[in-house]
Amino acid sequence: MGKRRLALCAGVLAVTGFGPAACAAYAADGGGVSVVPAAPVPGADVALRLTGCDAREAVAQSPALVSDARLTPDGDGLTGDGRVRSTLTAGTYTVTVACDGTEHKGTVEVVRKRTPAAGAEATAHPSPVAPVNAGAGGAARELAGGPERHGPGTAQTVVALALAGTAALTAHRAARRQARHGRGTV
Repeated sequence: MGKRRLALCAGVLAVTGFGPAACAAYAADGGGVSVVPAAPVPGADVALRLTGCDAREAVAQSPALVSDARLTPDGDGLTGDGRVRSTLTAGTYTVTVACDGTEHKGTVEVVRKRTPAAGAEATAHPSPVAPVNAGAGGAARELAGGPERHGPGTAQTVVALALAGTAALTAHRAARRQARHGRGTV
């Protein structure tokens, strides 16, 4: 019972402590329109969310987006995906959603593309560095000189044997139970 009281007290404390701040953030948000990430680079994909609208569908419009984004119900709001224009300059852009005759607004701050510092090397390769298993009977791996693997590893073999043993034991017990109940009724 102590854990329930602790959880209840923590919930009440969170609502009373963070409730006013959350309401202020919601009001400053422009009526429930949010964009994640809030500061994307040109060409990035973004997730859009509208809260406080009971419609079954809405459309988000912004000069920052490649096209209008369709928002559909998802839990306690409407959500959808969009893409920031790749030719966009850095700045703050308005996102507008019309819902049930009410216009909700939010903003997205597009930042300029990040470039690595001078002399810094990129940590990720821009393209694959190993051959892709795409048919040809494994010829690509042989030509690349990489290690060749045959069959499952030790861990997969142990798990498969354990599952097979469990299945066999279950089938054996079911057969014994059926035989026992079958003899008693005849």
